[in-house]
Amino acid sequence: MANDDAFGMTAPDAQPVVAPLTGAAIFLVLVVRDDAASVATTRALCGDLAKLVRSVGSRDPDGTLTCVLGIGSDVWDRLVGGPRPAELHPFVELRAGARHAPSTPGDLLLHIRAARMDLCYELATVVTRRLSGAADAVDEVHGFAYFDQRDVIGFVDGTENPSGALAVAATLVGDEDPAFAGGSYVIVQKYLHDLVSWDAIAVQEQERIVGRTKLANIELSDDDKPPYAHNALTVVTEDGVEVKILRDNMAFGSPGSGEHGTYFIGYARTPRITEQMLRNMFVGRPEGVYDRLLDVSTAVTGCLFFVPPAGMLEAMGE
Repeated sequence: MANDDAFGMTAPDAQPVVAPLTGAAIFLVLVVRDDAASVATTRALCGDLAKLVRSVGSRDPDGTLTCVLGIGSDVWDRLVGGPRPAELHPFVELRAGARHAPSTPGDLLLHIRAARMDLCYELATVVTRRLSGAADAVDEVHGFAYFDQRDVIGFVDGTENPSGALAVAATLVGDEDPAFAGGSYVIVQKYLHDLVSWDAIAVQEQERIVGRTKLANIELSDDDKPPYAHNALTVVTEDGVEVKILRDNMAFGSPGSGEHGTYFIGYARTPRITEQMLRNMFVGRPEGVYDRLLDVSTAVTGCLFFVPPAGMLEAMGE
């Protein structure tokens, strides 16, 4: 939901999946309680979400407040009922050697974005109060833009994101599942980074691990890029054409606690593409040629959600 109809309206009835990058975000994952009253409360919140975004966003019309709500497989039948999105299923856990991409609980995702953290905070507060006693937060991450869209490991993130019409084509369901046209699939993972170990790696080797130069953000040539480079393993092609997803990753961290990381969020027209990227990273392509970032980065959550078209979400409150 967007606080201004100009934001996110890239296709009829779509939630603001392709809203512009912002300086702040809150990622909130919740589990809905089993009783009928909790389901009814959650449905009502879904129906009112657009109004809540407009209300909070009116405090700063230039704050670009948006919110995308996704619904998980385990709660879909109780919460929405009727047909299911064709490719909605629980997040697929991955294990390979010491590398693990866990599947963790999550019925609802709220991806709240704004130019200012106070707008994100206020909307998250309003939503969680509405859901008090009906849904429990199992993960909450406050993300921030780090310099020129860099991760805390020092490299620019999201350089290869599609934009404009290409972003719409990459993220929004179309005629392949007409009942859910305008919806999107989203996978989220919370990664914790061992920055002490990362900083001990020479910059030249860091660049080979990521596949780009650190300062100038220039992609390494095919001759210089090893097969385990992150940006090599996350390229997925179908019929000889690269298939894109839209990332809106954010850095997060607490210097006092020493916890630093990246919140990965990837929107796509089909979850198959993101799932293939993750298999390439964790298992390898070929097997064993895995993403060396995983030597210093640990995934601690993993969830898959479907983002319903806006009209379907609002109708849940009726």
